[in-house]
Amino acid sequence: MQIRNHFRVLAGVCLFAFGSLLIAGCGVSEEQLAQLEAKKQEVKTLELKADGLKSERSRLEKEIAEKNRKLEECNKVKQQTQANLDKIQK
Repeated sequence: MQIRNHFRVLAGVCLFAFGSLLIAGCGVSEEQLAQLEAKKQEVKTLELKADGLKSERSRLEKEIAEKNRKLEECNKVKQQTQANLDKIQK
């Protein structure tokens, strides 16, 4: 019974020691943290730029739609004018 308890304690200590070494070996350095923060800032900046570009694209698409509408209107007026000219010449 005591042997089992000793074995459990020894296994627990070994697991704790191995875990500590694993965590210490996989730690993150200050330089890596600084790089991570720089990348986060870069992502934030790029996301803001992307949002701005999406807004600009939307504005341009609306502008194009308005110009296309005006162009269609002009074409209709041109066709009507041409039809009226054709009637007069007959």
